[in-house]
Amino acid sequence: MTEKELAKVYEPQAVEEKWYRYWESGGYFAAAETSDKKPYSIVIPPPNVTGALHMGHALNNTLQDILCRWKRMQGYNVLWMPGTDHAGIATQNVVERQLAAEGKDRHDLGREAFIERVWKWKGESGGQIIGQLKRLGASCDWERERFTMDEGLSKAVRTVFVKLYEDGLIYRDNRLINWCPRCHTALSDIEVEHEEKKGHLWHIRYPVAGEPGKFVVVATTRPETMLGDTAVAVHPDDERYRGLIGKTVILPLVNREIPVVADEYVDLEFGTGVVKITPAHDFNDFEVGLRHGLDKINIFDESGIINSAGRQFEGMDRFEARKRIVAELEEAGLLEKVADHAMAVGGCYRCKTVVEPYLSLQWYVKVSPLAERAYKAVKEGKTKIVPKQWENTYYEWMENIRDWCISRQIWWGHRIPAWFCDHCGEVTVAMEDPTKCCKCGSDEIRQETDVLDTWFSSALWPFSTMGWPEKTPLLASFYPTSCLVTGFDILFFWVARMMMMGLHFMDEVPFGDVYIHALVRDAQGQKMSKSKGNVIDPLTIIDQYGTDAFRFTLAAFAAQGRDIKLAEERIAGYRNFCNKVWNAARFALMNLNGFDPDAVNYDDLLLSEADKWIIHRLNETARTTSEALAEYRFNEAAMGLYQFTWSEFCDWYLELSKQDLYGSDPGRKAVVQYVLWSTLEQLLRLLHPFMPFITEEIWQTLPGSKDSPSIMRASYPEYSEKRSFATAADNMEKVMAVIGGIRNIRGEMEVPPSREIAVILSCSSADSMKLMKHNEGAIVSLARVADLAIGIDLEKPEDASIQVAGDVRIFVPLKGLVNVEEEEKRLLKEIAKIEKEIEMFSKKLENPSFVDRAPAEIVAKEREKLVEVTGKREVLVESLEKIKRLGS
Repeated sequence: MTEKELAKVYEPQAVEEKWYRYWESGGYFAAAETSDKKPYSIVIPPPNVTGALHMGHALNNTLQDILCRWKRMQGYNVLWMPGTDHAGIATQNVVERQLAAEGKDRHDLGREAFIERVWKWKGESGGQIIGQLKRLGASCDWERERFTMDEGLSKAVRTVFVKLYEDGLIYRDNRLINWCPRCHTALSDIEVEHEEKKGHLWHIRYPVAGEPGKFVVVATTRPETMLGDTAVAVHPDDERYRGLIGKTVILPLVNREIPVVADEYVDLEFGTGVVKITPAHDFNDFEVGLRHGLDKINIFDESGIINSAGRQFEGMDRFEARKRIVAELEEAGLLEKVADHAMAVGGCYRCKTVVEPYLSLQWYVKVSPLAERAYKAVKEGKTKIVPKQWENTYYEWMENIRDWCISRQIWWGHRIPAWFCDHCGEVTVAMEDPTKCCKCGSDEIRQETDVLDTWFSSALWPFSTMGWPEKTPLLASFYPTSCLVTGFDILFFWVARMMMMGLHFMDEVPFGDVYIHALVRDAQGQKMSKSKGNVIDPLTIIDQYGTDAFRFTLAAFAAQGRDIKLAEERIAGYRNFCNKVWNAARFALMNLNGFDPDAVNYDDLLLSEADKWIIHRLNETARTTSEALAEYRFNEAAMGLYQFTWSEFCDWYLELSKQDLYGSDPGRKAVVQYVLWSTLEQLLRLLHPFMPFITEEIWQTLPGSKDSPSIMRASYPEYSEKRSFATAADNMEKVMAVIGGIRNIRGEMEVPPSREIAVILSCSSADSMKLMKHNEGAIVSLARVADLAIGIDLEKPEDASIQVAGDVRIFVPLKGLVNVEEEEKRLLKEIAKIEKEIEMFSKKLENPSFVDRAPAEIVAKEREKLVEVTGKREVLVESLEKIKRLGS
């Protein structure tokens, strides 16, 4: 029994803080290292330690939390592994900006002091996003929180590097990479942000050597890189230039002879069909250069300044050199024309500087052998990607994979464990820091200054966070993980690399399922960006509408393969849903004073059809919710719960219950109290993964003993054959259809809610009549009926409005009740609607291809529908004629 009450209005802030503190202090998020329970694990995509909660984080972590809370309630031993990423370049830039404000740079401090400064910043200011994730309700096992540069993960990173090097899968080479001239480091493809910009296509004349007055015209978007040209190329099938293949041309302004080569890389339709080949400054040209044995001439220094190879342009910035080169070409009569040309320009994701393809000595992972297993694992179904359409993208990337540049020219990160011998040139790679060369024994060794790409440590996340390379109980229990929830933008850069590393070092895939969620866009479907001013801040939304409303909105719109168009009005709508749940609970509690559910034996209850209907619908909702979550159909799960809560429990059962709760039969009241209590209690459990705070607050006020001190550790409702009442539910739906029909007439006739009306129900069968009479009380109460007549084939009064609900015709006498003119308009509208349906069914049944090819039962159903709507039209036409007579 309980005397607890809920506040009149739901106040999210106080409730959220209270219950999150309760869950965390009670250890309810913690996984058991070993357990008899079935394991379920998710590793969080580690947010950058520099990050703040944005909409992508909010969606990603809400969906993970729904899965983890659901699985805990299903009885699984759940590990949701949290942590943050050291985010090499991003974090270094934060601290470098602080130093710049002090008039210093990292070189003033030196490497060790600078790294100490970064660690200090991380301890004081880094990781604010963890606190923000907690505000979102994230139920991570925070006691196990990891950081990609903590001691255990650093050991894992070093172990992997050494092993891959020993296996011949890590090597060092002078190759082309993405280079930021401002940050002075290599960048991965994902760290390059491409933006469509207006540019130009310069057509430059290259004189043919030994043939005065003859030129080939080369089209280029980057005239400054011509200083490093080592060939021009044409397509081998291009008739225009077949006679030039094997000859040489003079490189303008530089006066160096370069060959004309034939290569299928050339697009016959682009520009003039002749392209300049600059192997040191273009990724495609680099490959062409390898095929034809061309020289690689690097014309830039690390800052994008022309070096000595650029001769008279030495010392100029690349864009300044472009202007000068174009001017000199024009002056020399070698610039044929300039055309406008749109192109994608790559910029550094941190400082936005235009990225330069740059020839540099870097460390690489040879990925083809690793990619082959990762490709097969998805092909063979060991890892399932949801939605399935992303599998093709994954396959395409894996089939065209290039070796991975893993070195970065910054100081913050995992320093590469390689030492160079100044005496013999040997490279020593070892688990422990060496004191001498592994080949010649010299102590003249120095460590590589580069650090590893952030994605290298992230690729180990599913097993490094669980203690690998040690064989820990945690690893034995939870690897491979059950599911990964992530965005499509890192499917290759992170997911594929985790697949490769997991299979190579653990000999198992890192996760069973990969759920790829879409983007959260603004209400117009545009990507959110600060420049557009359309960014919605999750924390502002949480402050305004509450976490539960925000989470439920994200889940309700998380349809597979479809971006979420988020508007504040939608979040406000789900705040109303929270209020609906709150008010329903307050109604229930007011009617449960003195009620003790522990004293009730469910099997002894004499349930009405209304009771059976709500129990049946709750049972079905439990089944469909779990089915939807198991298939990552979050929107279907959320909307099914919304429909049941609002339309069935609140709009129908609470109203149906009032006649018994306020009636004179104590036996019926006790039954309804139990059904009301149990439905609300089970509904709160169903809603909890989506709306954790409000459900905990209400659940704790309910009477009766609990199977857990928190709803988040209570069992999740499951479908039970014992609680399936299909026949009773079907009967109740018929009664509700009649009530709905009466309400429709009231609404269309604008009859005030306070005014009771007379109703005649003309049934087509004795069973139908019996059903209506048995539920007469519900019809009278919910439809506001003063005089109800029920019979078989009753005659329709002359002045009555009509609605049809299954095999029951509803007559409402209109005399003195309605505006005849408005009723005529309503009937005409109804008839027009029915006639469209008749036309649709008729066309389908007149179509031979449908009748001949569709299954016989489908065709029969369509014929039944046509008969039904035709009969409905006849009834409505008859009513129209009578209403016309009434008005005449």
